Parts: sequence; C-alpha cells; structure tokens
Amino acid sequence: MPDTRIQEQTAHPQQQAIDKRKQAEQPDQQPFIQIEALYKVFGNTPSTVMPLVKEGKSKDDILAETGHTVGLKAINLNIQKGEIFVIMGLSGSGKSTLIRHFNRLIDPTEGRIIVEGTDVMQLSAKELEQFRRHKMSMVFQRFGLMPHRTVIENVSYGLAVQGVAKQTRLEKAQQWLETVGLSGYEEQFPSQLSGGQQQRVGLARALCTDAEILLMDEAFSALDPLIRSEMQDQLIELQEKLHKTIIFITHDLDEALRLGDRIAILKDGELIQQGAPVDILLKPADSYVEAFVRDVNRARALTVETVMKPALCRISAETIDEALIQMKKVPGNYGFYVNEEGYQGVISQRSLEAAALKDGGHRLDTEILEEIPSISPEALLESVIPETLDTDCPLPVVDENGGLQGELSRASLAEVLGDGTDHRAA
Repeated sequence: MPDTRIQEQTAHPQQQAIDKRKQAEQPDQQPFIQIEALYKVFGNTPSTVMPLVKEGKSKDDILAETGHTVGLKAINLNIQKGEIFVIMGLSGSGKSTLIRHFNRLIDPTEGRIIVEGTDVMQLSAKELEQFRRHKMSMVFQRFGLMPHRTVIENVSYGLAVQGVAKQTRLEKAQQWLETVGLSGYEEQFPSQLSGGQQQRVGLARALCTDAEILLMDEAFSALDPLIRSEMQDQLIELQEKLHKTIIFITHDLDEALRLGDRIAILKDGELIQQGAPVDILLKPADSYVEAFVRDVNRARALTVETVMKPALCRISAETIDEALIQMKKVPGNYGFYVNEEGYQGVISQRSLEAAALKDGGHRLDTEILEEIPSISPEALLESVIPETLDTDCPLPVVDENGGLQGELSRASLAEVLGDGTDHRAA
C-alpha cells in the first residue's frame, strides 16, 4: 500500500472545471506510463530490508541498522500521453533515481513500470535494447556529447545505432539542427560551442530518433539563467508542435511551474504531493511543499483561468426592463451582456435604471455598455493586475471565440496572491 502521506490534491474549483472539460474530450484515455508501488533499496541484500521499509522505518534508521539506503519508497504515478510531467525535489530526494527507472538504467527492488501497456520489467535484454533505442530518449544535465564527433554526428548518433542509412540520418539530423537554431554549426565540435548551444545539440539528438518519450534529467540546470530561460521557451515551443511525453527532472520550482502540466514532489524517496501547478501553489500538502512555494511569484506562475470565478450576472435579455429584472436577482450592480454573438460588454445597474426611466421597453443595445477591458483566460495574472486595480467591477474573462468564461475581481487576486495565511488581510 502507498504511504498515507501521498496526496493527489483536490483541484482548485476552476481547475476542476478545466480538467472535466479535458476528460470529456478524452473520456477513455488510459495512462501512457504507469509506475506502480515502486521501491528501490541500495545495498548488498535489498530484499531483506524491504520488511523494514514497509513497516515505515525512516531512511536514516534503516541506514543505521542495515547499511542499506532507501532510494524510493511506494512510488505510484500515472503519466498521460503528450504531457510534460515534472518530478522535483531537493538533492537526495530520489528524483534522478526515479527517472532512471523509466528505461531501466536502474532496476527497482519491487514494483512495476508499464509503458503503453507493456511491463518494462518483463522485457528481455534484446527487447529492452530496442525499447531504449526507439521508445525513449534522454537529455542529460552535462550534455553527454561525444567530444570527438562533430555536432551533426552527435545529433545523428541515435539513428546510427538504429541502423539508419548515413544519408538519411544526416538529412534528419540537419532538420533538427535547424529546428533548435543551430544551422551552420554542423561541423563544429562540442568544445567549440557554448553551454546553451551544447544543450541544444543534446535536445536535437534526443528528438532525432523520433522517440515518443523524452527523459530530461536536470537538463537546463547547468546553464546560465538567461540561456536556461531561452531553453525553457524553446522546449515549450517544440512541445506545442511535437506533443511528446516528457518526464522532466528539476530542483527549481519556478522551472517546474513554467514547464509542467503536472508536478510530483519527492522528499527522501517518497512522493509527497502530485497535481497541477495550481494545486501545488494553492494547496501545499505539508510544510515541506509549503516551504517550496513560499517565495514563488504567483502572479508570474498562475493564469487567469486558474483564479477566475463564474460570472456573477449574465445579461441575455432583449429589453432594458428585462435586463434590469435579471440584474436585480443577483448581488452586485453590474452584469455582462451576452447575446448570440457572444460577450458584448459590461452594463451597470445605474445605466439600466437611467435607460428604463426613458423607455424600459426599448431594445437593449451597446450604447449603454461600459468601457471595461476584457482579459484572456490564458493571460498570466501579472499582466492583468493593472486593469483589475483600475476597474471598479470584476473584469470579464473572454476566450478567443468571444465566449464569456468568467470574471476576475480584486478580491480573487488578493486571495490568491496573498501569503496563504490570511486571505482577508490580503
């Protein structure tokens, strides 16, 4: 049984709506990768130590008693096809140990690793070799390039191992070099490149094999901050086109929040919390996770969609009197006017009452709408703070098709951007 501290957090209400919409689009989707009850104990006789691990003895106690090190304990993960799944934790948390189990560079003491219905633990040596060559590619922290080979030879190396003809693999490698912005560097050697350029070569090499799964172990952590940010941008841009399944290891929460569709946090080999970035930020499972998220700039990490509330008042009436009746049924003194063409604008109770005095039966039109900016659900909170503070009523959240998705108020911003201890004070 998994440790009782493991939590798949209940999503923020708005995130639940997003998740339900995604599930409706793919109701029968099965996990692409499943990690089931995975344990790893390092030492001479790990199986003899497993009873102590399952009894709940601490990592330090087991090391003192047996000389064995608990690397992973009761890890259970489901990873969906096409998502970036980030595994993070401090040094010694087990994240790099875990990623090496996906392609069996490390074998578990106990547990199952299932990839697209195939139990990787049951593969023969030959089958495992083919699995590594065709199913998964790895991008390493220290680039892992062969110094005696040129850039294009490094990129095409995986295809050479697969037995692809030289001309074909060089043509394909050339295409990936162009994709990562290194056209013209084909005949350079790794030592002639900057760190960022070397990591681009490593990324191109991993992509060149057409593997469905990318394993990225602290892939950007050795880079300078500016180059690291550029590589994150490039990975996001590539993922929008390629839809690979990416398992990304990092110790940097900002990086995890920026890249991850979902995040798992490890501590001392145990899975403490997993969920969408909004869950990790707004509902930390314990003090360990809370310490991680305490200094994060939430305005740069959260989007409007994760914070917005349902629109309090939708005005769909045809006449001024009917609109006034609709508005008085709910709290507040404003409403969002929506017709068959979508969101039209904000209308205040004061404007409706003034218009009703003149002709309440008159058809409602855009002449009495307030000039209030709408915002996109995908916008970062940081980018909409000025508009939110400058407007008396909540801002309408409108999608690219003109549909009214919700509203964002000052109170919602204060709640989510506060320190999490007293949202009323915020």
